[in-house]
Amino acid sequence: MKAVIETGGKQYYVEEGTVLYVEKLDTETGKEVVFDKVLMANGTLGRPYVQGVKVVGEVLKHGKSKKVVIFKYNPKKKYRKKQGHRQPYTKVEIKSIKTK
Repeated sequence: MKAVIETGGKQYYVEEGTVLYVEKLDTETGKEVVFDKVLMANGTLGRPYVQGVKVVGEVLKHGKSKKVVIFKYNPKKKYRKKQGHRQPYTKVEIKSIKTK
């Protein structure tokens, strides 16, 4: 069974066994997380969400992605600004897609 879920303002196409890197979730490592916002389940579209379907996953780890360097400058003005950012993420493995 396949589904499209929404989390962190993004949409993910998943099936059982899929490993995702999503926006950071406030769940401990090893715990289950339930995604209720299912946009499509096995070809059935929702308006906006499919009723009675939930996707269950397990949190594998939390971490930060690689650093993105932002460098701004204005030529001939002696303006330089260097800034870095590391986006936090949660690694989730999809265990099951359940219909009620």
